[in-house]
Amino acid sequence: MASVTQHQMQKFREDGFLVLEHFFSPEECDSMRSSIQRILDGMEVPPHCRTEFSTKEEEQLQAQGSSDYFLTSGDKIRFFFEKGVLDERGNFLIAKEKSVSKIGHALHAHDPVFKQITHSSKVQELGRKLGLERPVVVQSMYIFKQPGIGGEVTPHQDATFLHTEPLGRVLGFWIALEDATQENGCLWFIPGSHTSGITRRMVRAAQGASTCVEFVGSEPAYDDSKFIPVPISKGGLIVIHGEVVHKSAMNSSAFSRHVYTFHVMEAEGTNWSKENCCTLVRLQAS
Repeated sequence: MASVTQHQMQKFREDGFLVLEHFFSPEECDSMRSSIQRILDGMEVPPHCRTEFSTKEEEQLQAQGSSDYFLTSGDKIRFFFEKGVLDERGNFLIAKEKSVSKIGHALHAHDPVFKQITHSSKVQELGRKLGLERPVVVQSMYIFKQPGIGGEVTPHQDATFLHTEPLGRVLGFWIALEDATQENGCLWFIPGSHTSGITRRMVRAAQGASTCVEFVGSEPAYDDSKFIPVPISKGGLIVIHGEVVHKSAMNSSAFSRHVYTFHVMEAEGTNWSKENCCTLVRLQAS
């Protein structure tokens, strides 16, 4: 890994994201893919726990919001599925390993391969350059973006779901385990959009509500022309500021877009919101 330059750090401060090609080796990427295949091979999900993952607000409230399986996944390895792959009784309509949207949210705590990558010396060194003094990993996910059905991720800011006081204390580390292209659903960003705060939060709903979560505020209508595509090669890393606006399109190609991603919070002088859906558990120094 080449060291991060001052110019790159300046670009990150300006844009709200940083692209580092070839940060991880092909062997490291393949080891993560092999590890997730072992986890998939042992996947057993009771039908009542089969949750379709969505980033559209109403669907989030219906699926994740009514599911303890989602809300209690912060310290576990759990499975979430693409839309349309389950019948009304929760049975799979296609091969179950081809139906998974993501696995989360504590791979870094339970799987030795993902733990090693997340806490690797090069990640720690990069964290220090990014100004992290007391980093903790708050969640981790493996995202499949399945060929032909990998769902769209609508424009959002990570701080909507991972809220801190003050803001600006959460960073995403997004690792491409295969080439991420415009055809298979690479990320798109609005450069500089991390400087205006947030307008929406997903919070735990009050006891007795019809869903377990609710949104406070609303997502503005973003100008599509302001988004730029950010393709990246296998082994590349994108560092994502918690307030930068980003999205990805549906994967209509014949190729998957596997990603391992985790979020780190600067714990020094930071309060993790008790209203977050993701409860802070098993704090791990990065």
